[in-house]
Amino acid sequence: MPHASETPVQEIRAFNRFYTNLIGALDYSRQLYVPYTLTEARVLYELAHASHLDAADLRGELSLDAGYLSRLLGKLEKAGIVERAPSERDPRRQRITLTARGRETAALLDERSSEAVGSLLSAVPGAERPRLAAAMRTVREILSGGEGGAVAARPLLREPGPGDLGWIVQRNAALYAAEFGFNIDYEGLVARIVADYAEDHDPHLERTWIAELDGRPVGCVMCVRDEAPGTARLRLLLVEPDARGHGIGDQLVGACVEFARGVGYREMVLWTNDILGAARAIYQRHGFVLVDEKPHRSFGVDLLGQNWQLHLGSAS
Repeated sequence: MPHASETPVQEIRAFNRFYTNLIGALDYSRQLYVPYTLTEARVLYELAHASHLDAADLRGELSLDAGYLSRLLGKLEKAGIVERAPSERDPRRQRITLTARGRETAALLDERSSEAVGSLLSAVPGAERPRLAAAMRTVREILSGGEGGAVAARPLLREPGPGDLGWIVQRNAALYAAEFGFNIDYEGLVARIVADYAEDHDPHLERTWIAELDGRPVGCVMCVRDEAPGTARLRLLLVEPDARGHGIGDQLVGACVEFARGVGYREMVLWTNDILGAARAIYQRHGFVLVDEKPHRSFGVDLLGQNWQLHLGSAS
């Protein structure tokens, strides 16, 4: 009979065996009907949810051996899934990005994973699901090693799922009303922007990101085609007040700029108002330059509208 002090060890090992079996981690490709191992899928997930990742970042994030990761990336590069180039931050490091095919593959893996989890949850009574989620969150918090068991939240960026576009409209309307006194006209503008995107957008040239923190949406941004040829427009950058200070705005704008540069846009533009000081500071950090400004009255308040521009150059 095991000593009392060994009980948590045995329980954790038993849980690991049970959960690994339950989610099919040892036979990932067959479970999700995809030709990728669990480790390869994790690499694609990290690349799809970060604006910048070097090979060193991936090694640290996934605790992978340098040689193993290099061979894995070589395999994905040969398959046309990823591209490797000198890092803009440090030429001694390798910058890893997904190709267009890679983004499609990552989206497929994400969709299949969500379907698998949905199937798993379908066997759990609705009343038990909050308890299950809370128990899993407790495991993460306790094992994270944070002070008092608290986990250091790490923002991630993802593509919108069902309901997220409606969330963008609702949160923009509510926050701008609360912080700047905007009236319902602004909600109408955001609703039209989001509806146009939902009904007719080119996934190869236009994209929306949802920032998620501790399992909930806390920010968003859109990259859409502008009327001017070769020009992308950044729209609807938003970060929830209680999620500010995590660098989420920088992540969102960085992802937008990186995507626009990667698909071949020559420049990116945006329109904002001078009252949005924090957002303007982010735009400046990413190289945007103020082109012109003009006073106007919109959304029930007097504003100073501003046009900003960023020359992207050729994709690296």
